[in-house]
Amino acid sequence: MPKGYVKCNLCGRRCRIPEGEKGFCRVRKNEGGRLFSLSYAKVCSLCVDPIGKKPLAHFHPGALVMSVATVGCNFRCKFCDNWMISQEEEVKGSDLSPERLVDLTLRHGCQGISYTYTEPTVFFEYAFDAAKIAHERGLFNTFVTNGYLTPEAIDLIHPYLDAATVDFKGGGDPVFYRKYSSVPSVEPIYEALKSLKKYGIHVEVTNLVIPKIGDSMERIRELASWIRRNLGEDTPFHLLRFRPNYMLTDVPSTPLKTLEEAYEVAKEEGLNYVYLGNVPGHKYENTYCPNCGELIVKRFGFDIIKWNISEDMRCRKCGHKIAIRGRFHKGGFAYPYALI
Repeated sequence: MPKGYVKCNLCGRRCRIPEGEKGFCRVRKNEGGRLFSLSYAKVCSLCVDPIGKKPLAHFHPGALVMSVATVGCNFRCKFCDNWMISQEEEVKGSDLSPERLVDLTLRHGCQGISYTYTEPTVFFEYAFDAAKIAHERGLFNTFVTNGYLTPEAIDLIHPYLDAATVDFKGGGDPVFYRKYSSVPSVEPIYEALKSLKKYGIHVEVTNLVIPKIGDSMERIRELASWIRRNLGEDTPFHLLRFRPNYMLTDVPSTPLKTLEEAYEVAKEEGLNYVYLGNVPGHKYENTYCPNCGELIVKRFGFDIIKWNISEDMRCRKCGHKIAIRGRFHKGGFAYPYALI
């Protein structure tokens, strides 16, 4: 661009970066009129996880994934669980090539790779290269994302991206996003969701319910309605319990009553699969047949303890087709363990 600026088109901020400076994410830099990814293959976290932790309830249930992250994020959430790495101002991490990442994934018995913990959009080139190799070797790929990646980024990675968890906060309230996450507009998130849907990528949506500042039932109703109209009634919707963290340690955990009310609101808007997260043992962790109401998947946290769905993904009681992508990986649960 004129005067030596570079424009980054990976995320919805579309930063215009002057010579010698970094983008908002802190990991992309204009050097001599060229944009460089400073965090490529600099892994700060590597962990074997159950796929339910992402959370993905309707994609290869019971599978294990290798979760990987580099430092950096394009949000500044005051409540971030992983602020130690997402808000790191210097690039730190262990060198791990895409090929080596795939080798480790297979060695540890995982069925896929999840690009997660921080925002995968900001380490897009690394995720892209690894995802391509992963597909060649029979693995699937998932993003856990704030949804702020551009349609152009999705156009590029869609052949290798199989599933995405898109994380909302505060019901998608734009005022909340500006105040608590330093996000100027929420529209890019909805645009990204439509792009993911267009390519047939499996999508599950989460929403963090934060007491007093991000627990509006009207916002949750609007978000659930948008999901049904634009992504479909079978799109899984996870309502997550907030726990005090980072800069919001003075905000209490979400009351169970609030979460249960949010669940009922989402169901009223016509979504077939609504879940509560961070409440191990609650009945709304489970999957119920939307046709007959039968309990078909019973969970405790990330563990599947009852599976009552046929091999062709139908309710064993009434035969209704259940919207699950992939297969059930029986016995695949393992407690998360970190490699880096």
